Amino acid sequence: MILCDIGNSTYHFKIKKKDFKIFLKDSLNSLPSYEERIYFISVNKEGTKKLLKKYPDAINLVNLFCFKTAYKGMGIDRQVACYNIKDGIIVDLGSAITVDIMRKGEHKGGFILPGIEAYKKIYPNISKKLSFDFEKNTNLDKIPLTTVDAINYAILNAITLPILNEYKKYKTKVYFTGGDRKILKEYFVDIPVKYKKNMVFSGMKEIIKNIKKEKGNRC
Repeated sequence: MILCDIGNSTYHFKIKKKDFKIFLKDSLNSLPSYEERIYFISVNKEGTKKLLKKYPDAINLVNLFCFKTAYKGMGIDRQVACYNIKDGIIVDLGSAITVDIMRKGEHKGGFILPGIEAYKKIYPNISKKLSFDFEKNTNLDKIPLTTVDAINYAILNAITLPILNEYKKYKTKVYFTGGDRKILKEYFVDIPVKYKKNMVFSGMKEIIKNIKKEKGNRC
């Protein structure tokens, strides 16, 4: 089984235990002709066209599963990441940070924050005097006394406090996925957090398994 998550800037492939990324702007000609079927999700139309040109038998999972939510415009990647979580708070720490709430197998809603890299660009754009080095080991229990500490303090609080607030409401397990999951783990030591490398691929595998079992999981 070959999986592909087409994002805004990359193709993210998973083949057995290995995964790798290719920028959307780059050619797929360097990839071999795989004998196994490719299953994919996509948030990028041009990326989808390029993949299907290279692999015309690839299967788009977008219409092959049911995801219950009243949320309008929820990205397919978020839906898939939440797919096999019955109860929990799913936090994807990527270029944007998405937070989604699952209760009894149903999506209750969610919100989006800028990712760490996005926050790092905000302050220098305001003023060159606000250029800084990001420091993940900032003490959030102590009010800052330098500008660099003040910026790091503000960024980390802006990310961590909304997530902690959701945990206080729902008292359920929190799942962290995405590239920055390790950076923020020390700020969530007092709540039950489970770290997963890529919940999108885990969700895709579960969807494919259910399709093959012919379960009635479509809306």
